Amino acid sequence: MPAARFVDQLNAQIGHEFAAHQQYVACAVHYDLATMPQMAAFFYRQAVEERDHAMMMVQYLVDCDEPVVVPAVTAPQSTFADIVEPVRIALAQERRVADQINALTATAREENDFASDQFMQWFIKEQVEEIATMSDLLTVATRAADDIEAIEDYVAREQGVETADPTAPPIAGA
Repeated sequence: MPAARFVDQLNAQIGHEFAAHQQYVACAVHYDLATMPQMAAFFYRQAVEERDHAMMMVQYLVDCDEPVVVPAVTAPQSTFADIVEPVRIALAQERRVADQINALTATAREENDFASDQFMQWFIKEQVEEIATMSDLLTVATRAADDIEAIEDYVAREQGVETADPTAPPIAGA
């Protein structure tokens, strides 16, 4: 059984993941409206990934017969100053989520909740990857802010469709 403190934090994290989903949808729409289909598709995929993370957490709690709380989320930022700002926001968001994931892992360890600690390991690996991806994208978007086609080419070349990770936790409803 997961520690009660961990369950409370994981329920809060479900809300953070759904908020990240919403923010990525807002970023995708911004790029869709700017006729940047590669960036739009990239952020739509990121949105689905964040939703899946929330549903992995839901499934873990369900599997452990623990209560699941799906909290309301704050509306995302939906207007942006330029084509770089959504990526800057995305990188800040991924860093914030990494801190939250690390705090969840620390709680599991403090509570000697070994199953929850193990569950969190995949998310730690995922956050390293997400921060690296957004950091690289921010570098490219900043450097090529006046050359939309260069950004689109980079995303098409470097951020193609990912394959499923067989080590990922199960997704509720999948």
